[in-house]
Order: sequence, then structure tokens, then C-alpha cells
Amino acid sequence: MLDIRRLRLLRELAMRGTITAVAEALSYSPSSVSQQLALLEAEAGVPLLVKSGRRVQLTPQAEVLIGHTTQLLEKLELMEAELESSLTEVTGTVRLAVFQSAALGIIPQSLTLLAAEYPALRVEIVQREPESALFEVWAREFDLVIAEQYPGHAAPHQPDLDRVALCEDELRLGGAASLLEASTKAWVMEPRGTASRHWAEQRCRQAGFEPDVRFETADLQAHIRLVESGNAVALLPDLVWGGRPPSVGLHRLDGAPTRTVFTSVRQASRSRPSILAVREILARSVGFLIG
Repeated sequence: MLDIRRLRLLRELAMRGTITAVAEALSYSPSSVSQQLALLEAEAGVPLLVKSGRRVQLTPQAEVLIGHTTQLLEKLELMEAELESSLTEVTGTVRLAVFQSAALGIIPQSLTLLAAEYPALRVEIVQREPESALFEVWAREFDLVIAEQYPGHAAPHQPDLDRVALCEDELRLGGAASLLEASTKAWVMEPRGTASRHWAEQRCRQAGFEPDVRFETADLQAHIRLVESGNAVALLPDLVWGGRPPSVGLHRLDGAPTRTVFTSVRQASRSRPSILAVREILARSVGFLIG
């Protein structure tokens, strides 16, 4: 009989591309992953991997197993969701991936409500960039993600993930009264490759200038400090203030642009009481912040 844990390793290899990447994602050693895949190959009685230089490639027989493994994992998750639904108390653990401004703005209030209303539920939170977090939810590293989508920049769509909007979060200019004034100042922005950086640069270019980005950091608290001290200007989302009064002057941009903040889970787990509870609390917390 084929071992489901080894089958999952094979599926992880198909998703991540290398044995090293699988080992890092699952906190195994590469040799341990290789050994388990070799045992799976012996169990299957057919070749599953062939060497290609320093990498390995999947055989057609491995692809067959991977397709069935995906279905098996979905069935197991549906079974767990149905079992959890039969309980009268919301329990278990929800692993949540969240980007920084949502962590600052939404999470503290949400955790307070969850502790009061669902004391038997454990929520584990890790900060992740939305693009990678969506993949990691699909890959079953997390149960739920809070992600974002900037104007004109669609967030990646992963198979078998749903998408439920939490709010529209307005983006404002801090440290200058207008983009025209900001065109002569130093800027702080998030790292290249992020959706927020791409949107901010495009907004400046559409206004007729190339921003002088002297500070680059993913830490929005650092953005705020640089604006507060007069050393930079920045485009800041409303959520970063967590419902508190802003500590810097903020100015509305033309068209009042917003980013969409949403949650995603695997379709097979969306009916779990723990997932439903966390989503309901997140939505209520956002309502307090923007209501």
C-alpha cells in the first residue's frame, strides 16, 4: 500500500521543483526527502524520478500518482471539515498568513475577539508577502491568508482557493500635500517586485515624474517614522493606522484609489467551523476599523 505521507512529498516535489526546496518547506533534510521518495518508488514498483543533470524529473507514472494524491488530500480535508462541523465547540488550530499592514490594523482586534468568543481555538500567525502566501495556502502550509490586490495589479489566482473580500482600503499620500509637491522629495517604498511598489511607481510616473526612492523597506512602521521625521514621503494604506488617528498629515489622491483586501482558503476547508469563525471575526474587526 502506498504511504500518503510519501505521496505528499512527491506532490511537493512537483510544486516546488527541487528536493532541496521540498526539504526547506517541510523542515526535512534533503537526504531524508530522497530516502522517502526512494521508498515510495519501491512501494509503487515503477520508476517515479529520473535524473536530469543536478535535478530530477517526474516520470509519467509519478504524474498519475500526483493527480490522485491531490484528490486524496482534498478528500481528507473534507473529511476533517465534516468531523469538525459535528463538534459543538470551535476548536483546533488555524494557521494564518498575513501581510504587515493587515497584521498591524486587523489582527490585534481580531485576536481579542477570538480569545473572548472562541477560547478553545488556537490561531498561529506568520507574516508573509501576499503573492507567496497564496501559493503557501494552496500548498497546505497555511489554512487561511489575508492578501491584497492593488489597482491594475491582479493578485495571483491559485487553483482550488476561494476569495472573499474584507474591505477596500484607501491609499493616501503622507508627507506632502500633492504628488506635484512630492515629486521633488525623497521617497520610501516597499522592495522592488512587490505589488505595492509597482503601483506606487506607476502612480508617480502617471503624474509625470520618476520618484527619488532613497529608502526601501517592507516595514511600514519605518515608512511612518521617515515621514514623521520629514525625511521622506510615502503612499500609505489606511489600515496601517489600526483605527488610531494618523501621526502624519495624509492627503487624498485623485480618484481616491483603494486596494482590495481579501481572504483565501482552500475550497475543501472553507466550511470548517474554525475557518468560518476566524473569517467572521476578521470581517467584524474590519467593520470596527472602517465603520
